[in-house]
Amino acid sequence: MIECFNLTKKFGQFTAVDDLTFTANKGQVLGFLGPNGAGKSTTMKMITGFLQPTSGNVKVCGIDINEDPITVKSKIGYLPEGAPSYGEMEVGQFLNFIAAMRGVDKNLMKAAVESVIERVSLSNVYYQRIETLSKGFKRRVGLAQAIIHDPEVLVMDEPTDGLDPNQKNDVRELITNMSEDKTIILSTHILEEVNAVCDRAVIIAGGQIVADNTPSQMEGLSSYHRAVSFVSEVDGELLNALRNLDCVRDVDYNARLKEVTVFPTQGIYIFDDISAFLQDRKVQVESLKMESGRLDEVFMNITQSVEEREVIK
Repeated sequence: MIECFNLTKKFGQFTAVDDLTFTANKGQVLGFLGPNGAGKSTTMKMITGFLQPTSGNVKVCGIDINEDPITVKSKIGYLPEGAPSYGEMEVGQFLNFIAAMRGVDKNLMKAAVESVIERVSLSNVYYQRIETLSKGFKRRVGLAQAIIHDPEVLVMDEPTDGLDPNQKNDVRELITNMSEDKTIILSTHILEEVNAVCDRAVIIAGGQIVADNTPSQMEGLSSYHRAVSFVSEVDGELLNALRNLDCVRDVDYNARLKEVTVFPTQGIYIFDDISAFLQDRKVQVESLKMESGRLDEVFMNITQSVEEREVIK
C-alpha cells in the first residue's frame, strides 16, 4: 500500500505539487495522469524518496519514509523517466549489479536475473552495452531493474515509452500479471493504457488532484458515453430525421470518414432505437457500435478547466 498525506513540493516560489492526498492499495494498478508539468513525476519522486517533500509525508507498506527511508526503498521498484543506467555496462552485468545492490540472495541471483531477462525479453541483448541499445530496449532494461528484486510496490513513469505496439502489449500484460500481489502506480500519457491495465485513474493538474475514478466511471463523464456511431453513406434528410428523434440530443457527421455519431438525451440507452431506425430506413451500414465514452475528451475538459482557472489567478 502507498499512502500520501498532504504532499506538497515547492521549488522557490513555484508549487509543483499542492497538498496531494491519496492511497493506492495492494492488488491495484493506479494510473497517474496529467498534462506536462502537472506534477506527476515530482510526486513519484517523493513517493520513492528521491525528493524530499516541502510538507506532508508518505507511507509505503505502513512505513513512514521519513522515519525509515532505507526499508521503504527496499520495498519499491522504481522506473523513472528516461530509465537512467550505466551505459558502458552490458545488460547482463548491469542487472547482476542491480540485483546485488537490491540485496538479492547470492544463491538466488542467477535465477532472478534469468527470470527478469525472460519476462522483459532481453536475451538477445544480454551481452550488449546499454549505450548501444535502442530507446525501446533501454526502456525494457529499466523495467527489468525495477522488478528484479520482486518488490511489493512498483512506481513507473511512462513504462511503455519508446516501445513498439507489440512490446507495449507485452509490458501491459506483464503489469497486469504482477498486479495481483503488488501495489502499482504508473504515469502515462497514453490513454488507451489506462483502459488496458489500470483499475483506477487519478488526474492531476496544477499540482492538484482534479479527478479520481475508475476508467469506466471517467468514461461515463464523456459526452460520447452511450452515443451510437455508424459508418454509412447518408444525406441531409437522414441526418435531420435522426436529430428529430426524441431520444437524440445531437448528431455529428464526419464526411471524410462517413461516420455518424448520435448523442443520446441525458445519456440514456439508444442503441436499439438507432438500430431500429436504420433498419426501417433500410440504411446499409459498414459498422454500428455504442460508444463507452472517450477518456481523451474527459481528460481535456478536466485539465483545461484547471489551466483556465490558473490563468485567471
